[in-house]
Amino acid sequence: MLSCKDVTRLISESMDRTLPLGKRIGVRLHLLICKFCARYERQLLLIRETVRHLGATQERPGEPYGETLTEKARERIRRSLQQQ
Repeated sequence: MLSCKDVTRLISESMDRTLPLGKRIGVRLHLLICKFCARYERQLLLIRETVRHLGATQERPGEPYGETLTEKARERIRRSLQQQ
């Protein structure tokens, strides 16, 4: 049986590439009995889906998502950082 440490590593790897059949089966069996690793997998899938959604809805490529700071706000932040 795979350890939780092994399973979390394999879950992360599976986001980038297809795991060999034996490892996929081992991970699935572990996830049936370990609610913590199952939760970890759900969280990674949610993060991946959220990032994809944000990338797809981004208004201006190369710009951060959402509103940007005004020049006045940027200057206040710069001054504040210089004072520290």
